[in-house]
Amino acid sequence: QVQLVESGGGLVQAGGSLRLSCAASGLTFSNYAMGWFRQDPGNERDFVATINWSGSTTYYADSVKGRFTISRDNAKKTVYLQMNSLKPEDTAVYYCAARSGTYSSRATDYNYWGQGTQVTVSS
Repeated sequence: QVQLVESGGGLVQAGGSLRLSCAASGLTFSNYAMGWFRQDPGNERDFVATINWSGSTTYYADSVKGRFTISRDNAKKTVYLQMNSLKPEDTAVYYCAARSGTYSSRATDYNYWGQGTQVTVSS
């Protein structure tokens, strides 16, 4: 049974930082590209960042480029999202996802999803 468990969300002031973690189990982690997405109530799930199986390639949404960094530790079966210079518009539930194959920015390409972690940025 595949499980992705996010942690690290919370309330932070604008300009602050958070680091999200996503621990995977039940899959051969190094065979999967990983992604982070976010969703506001009433909106679609938006792409944030993705990373290939080895960590050598990353890709970001324009809205977070230069502020967020995705990374992974295959030995720990964990993917991270370091979020700096946070803005109120970054407020959302953040989800990690796993995809068998190459990295992708499309939510529909992902096979497995976590339950999400809330990030709230106050102004």
